[in-house]
Formats: sequence, structure tokens, C-alpha cells
Amino acid sequence: MYTLYIANKVYSSWSLRPWIMMREMELLFEEKLVIFGSGSNWENFRKFSPVGKVPCLHDGESIVWDSLAIIEYLADRHIGVWPQDPKAKIWARCAAAEMHSGFNQLRSTCTMHVGLRIRLKEITAELQAELDRLNELWCEGLNRFGGPFLAGEKFTAVDAFYAPVIFRIQTYGLKMNEQASGYVKRMLALPSMQQWQTEALREKWREPGHEKTALAVGEVLEDKRMQP
Repeated sequence: MYTLYIANKVYSSWSLRPWIMMREMELLFEEKLVIFGSGSNWENFRKFSPVGKVPCLHDGESIVWDSLAIIEYLADRHIGVWPQDPKAKIWARCAAAEMHSGFNQLRSTCTMHVGLRIRLKEITAELQAELDRLNELWCEGLNRFGGPFLAGEKFTAVDAFYAPVIFRIQTYGLKMNEQASGYVKRMLALPSMQQWQTEALREKWREPGHEKTALAVGEVLEDKRMQP
């Protein structure tokens, strides 16, 4: 059975990607959540990951790190990680890679924080440009492949890669166009997304660095987490 190492569900966007993919595919795995400590987590995370980061997948003697590598490892072993249609598969891989290496302004301004609802101080031109690209990309996938997911009727890896963005949109009240907003609602309604959110809100850990980053960009409207 697989073992997937992740960190706090409130903060860990990279952990969410393989976790939700494996949940949606109903793959059996043991979840091991290792909380973020203050400062560097490298030494602690090196106990299970050669790069000292999450997520990390263990499969017997095989150790796979980085969310994209984990997705591709699973794709070699299970049908349905990527779309079966060749055109949809090419598009999905490109869109996932764009998320994996891009949208830096969205990442830095809107750090993932499942527990808070925040009103941003401002939407900079750089952030708006990335939101415009997100609208364009999502609508392209939904229109080309018929939805309700980005590459067709089934949840695939490209949806997993954008799952953290869905939570960011919810947290910061980011405005998307009608079609993209519909996709956000469908994703948030998934049982796997609901499970991640519920478990995130039950976490009593608070990591000062992540909290400070989120609080710096706007006004907190609500904290939905259990009190520590």
C-alpha cells in the first residue's frame, strides 16, 4: 500500500495535489501528516523525503518526491490519472505544467490558507493578469472537452493541480467569470475537497510564518478553524 507524507492541510497546497488525486481514484494509501514547525522543516522532513519537502510518496522501496513526479508515478500504474483522449491528455499535461511552474504572483500574494477568509488590500495588475489567464485557461478546457472537469467528464490530474487554486479563490474572494466560477463550485462540492477542508479546519496547529504571510495581504473577515 502507498504511504503519502503531507503537511498541514490548512497550508500545504503541494500536498493537496497527490492527496486529492489518490482520493478521487479511490486508491488505498496511508496518510502521514507531519506538521510544519517554525523556521526550517528540512531536517525533520528529511526523515522521509530526500529533498526535505512534502509531499513524498513511499511505495515499498520506491520513494517519489515532488507533486508532479508523484502524479506521473501513479499514471504509470493506474489508468485514469490523465485523460484517455490524446488531445485532452496533451492539453491537460500542458495546463498542469503551467500551474506547476507558473502563476507566481497568485502563489505569493494568495498563499493557501483554508481556514481564513480574507479581503485583499489590492488586486495588482500582475495578479489580475494571472487571474485573467486562469479564466482563459479554464474556459478553454471546459469548452474544448465538454466539462464538467477541465479535461472532460472525469476528474484527472489537471484538476488535482488546480485544486489548491480553488481554495485560494475561496479564501481571498477572487472574482472569476461565470464559467470559471461554476467550475470552482463543482470542485468545492467534491467529497474529497470537502474532506480536506473539514480536516483542515479541525487542525489546532498554527505556524507563525504561514499565518503572517496570509495576514499581511489583507483584512481577515473570518477564521473558520477550531480554536487552539
